[in-house]
Amino acid sequence: MATSFGLLLLRVVVGLVIAGHGSQKLLGWFGGQGFDNTVGWLKSQGFKPAWLWTLFATIGEFGGGLLLALGLLTPLAAIVIFAAMFMAVIKVHWANGFWNAKGGYEFPLVLLVAAVAIGLVGPGSYAIDTLIGFVLPVPLFALGLLVALIVVFVGLITSRQTIAEHATI
Repeated sequence: MATSFGLLLLRVVVGLVIAGHGSQKLLGWFGGQGFDNTVGWLKSQGFKPAWLWTLFATIGEFGGGLLLALGLLTPLAAIVIFAAMFMAVIKVHWANGFWNAKGGYEFPLVLLVAAVAIGLVGPGSYAIDTLIGFVLPVPLFALGLLVALIVVFVGLITSRQTIAEHATI
């Protein structure tokens, strides 16, 4: 019972924090810039097509966060959160070092690890997945993480090529 309650607490807090962060990009809530401005920002970072990468980011953060908080399709939510936070760590925060106070990757790394841990362990007893019997075997979860990594690396590679193309113009 304590383990399931702990997982509920972790899922709800991490999920709602990530969903709130994603809502800033998607809907402009909580002082965010909204979808169109996020598209422009990702375009300035070299992402092509920027609208597609914005859609991936907002689905990963807003959608994945809500699903994680609800305990619905939890392993899939963990995979898309992993992808969104991994991209944020590498593309946005890595150059600033570890600590969040200087714009570093400390906080997105914690969210990434928490999501993967929940994806591996499961959502606990107090989750919609438990009610409907949804379980993703660990090998399929690992495969999902691998696919997410490939998508992230495609985004990183194509955005670097775009930046390099602009540098030569």
